[in-house]
This record gives sequence, C-alpha cells and structure tokens, in this order.
Amino acid sequence: MENLFMVLFLISTLALFIGLIKPDLILRWVPKSERNRKKVLLYFGSSLVVFFVLIGVTADPIEEDIAGIEQTAVGEETEQKAVEETIQETEEKAEEVEANEAEEEAERLAEEEEEKAAAEEAERMAEEEAQKLAAEEAEREAEEEAEKLAAEEAERKAKEEAEKLAAENAETVSQQQAVNMAESYISYTAFSKSGLIEQLEFEGFDNADATYAVENIDVDWTEQAVLSAEGYLDYTAFSKSGLVDQLEFEGFSAEDANFAVENISVDWREQAVISAQNYLDYSSFSRAGLIDQLIFEGFSVEDATYAVDSIGL
Repeated sequence: MENLFMVLFLISTLALFIGLIKPDLILRWVPKSERNRKKVLLYFGSSLVVFFVLIGVTADPIEEDIAGIEQTAVGEETEQKAVEETIQETEEKAEEVEANEAEEEAERLAEEEEEKAAAEEAERMAEEEAQKLAAEEAEREAEEEAEKLAAEEAERKAKEEAEKLAAENAETVSQQQAVNMAESYISYTAFSKSGLIEQLEFEGFDNADATYAVENIDVDWTEQAVLSAEGYLDYTAFSKSGLVDQLEFEGFSAEDANFAVENISVDWREQAVISAQNYLDYSSFSRAGLIDQLIFEGFSVEDATYAVDSIGL
C-alpha cells in the first residue's frame, strides 16, 4: 500500500509541475475558463499532502521505540519541507516560464509592428517612386508631343513655302504677258483693281491670267484712286460726292475713293461754277432749275447758288 501511495505521490508531483506550466494540459475535466495555475495548485498540491500523509501512515515501523517515532516525524517533516520546496520551485519556474513567454510575446509583437511599419514605409516609397516615374513619363510624352507638333508645323510651313516658290517659278507665258501689260497700263494711267482686270480681259486675257497679273504687280490702289480723281477733274467738273460715286463706279473701294477726294487740291465752289457753265453750254435752264440740277449732282445749296450767280443767271 505504501508503494501505491508513493507512486500516486510521484504522479501528483509530476502533474503539479506540468500543470503550473500548462494548466490546459492537466485540467482536462475543468471548464476551459477555470483552467489556471491556482486550480492546479489546489488539486495537486492537496494531493501531494494527502499522499504524503498516507505514505507515512501505511509505512512499516522500523523500531517501536520513541526514537524511531521521532525519527519518522523528522523524516516526515523533512519530506514535507522537500515537498513545499518542490512546490515553491515549481511555482517559481512556472512564473519564470510565464515571464519568458510574456517577454517573447512582447518581442514578437514588437517585431511584427516593426515589420508592419517597414512594409508600410516600403509601400509608401514605392508609391512615391511610381508617381515620380509616372510624372516623368507624362512630361517626356508631353515634350515628345510638343516636338512632334513643332516638327509637323515646320514641315507644313516648309511645304507651303516650297509650293509657293514652285507656283511663282511656274508662271506661264500668258501670265507673264498679262503682268507686262498690267504694268504698262498702270505706268500711263490710273486704274482700280477691278478696272484693270476688266481692261486686261478686254485685251483678250482670261480672268485667271488677268487676276494673276493684277495680284502680282507692285501697285498702291489708294494712290491710284488719287490719280484717277485728279484725272477726272482735269477734263470735267465734279461735286465732292459725285466724284466719290464716280471712283466707286470705276471699282475703287469706298475707303479709297473717300481718301482720294479728301487728298486732292480742289475748289468745290469753282467746280460748281464750271459744272453750271457746262450745263448752259448744251441746254437751257431757269435759275431755280439749274440750282436744283447742281444740288442733284451733289453740290451744296450755297455752292450751287454761288455758281448760278457767278454765271449771271
């Protein structure tokens, strides 16, 4: 019987040692929420004491005298102290193991946090690098596109210039003749642009060659309007508005016609007198009728009245 209790005592000791380290491994019958070191110490610490006492009770006495009993008591006390020391050592080891586990867990969490921070930093740097590369790529593509457009524009202009030069060099004989005749006309009399084209067409050139000639001579059409206005006044009298209408009829723009009339030296009252005399040279007029005719021709009432008075009507 003593041997049985000794075996149970040893088993309890082992279970206590293991339970203080891994309570879940020993307390299988206890609900999981109650599996802790206190329960292990309660169950197996009590078992150690009980089995220890039973060992002492069931052991065969070696001597019947008082010395033997005292020796047994001393031994039991020694064993009790040994058990208590074993329990204390076990608890200290369990606490040490628990502390080590906590320290390892803290280190593990610190490592995980460090790895997480490193991964986030690496991801951020990768994103920044990707954005930088994307911006550089976009800038490069924009520069290439700008260079391409500039090259295309330069090529287009060069092509247009070449076509223009080719067209200038490809002047036909007929066009050259039209240019020569246009320059000849302009050299001795004034023409408007449209008037000169009509004159060249009258000479037998087609509209394309006539237009080409007028577009390719060196001429100031405003100056031509001034010369034409002076030419008209050299052989007949005009009112200011009448001369503007005549120049526009000849093909000059309203702007050029008005510029010409404003930039010639002329006495419009004298022109009214000449015009009144011309009317009387080929027809009969009353005083009022001649004044009305001069006003109709564009002279002012004052100039028309002055002209009629000047010729003695």
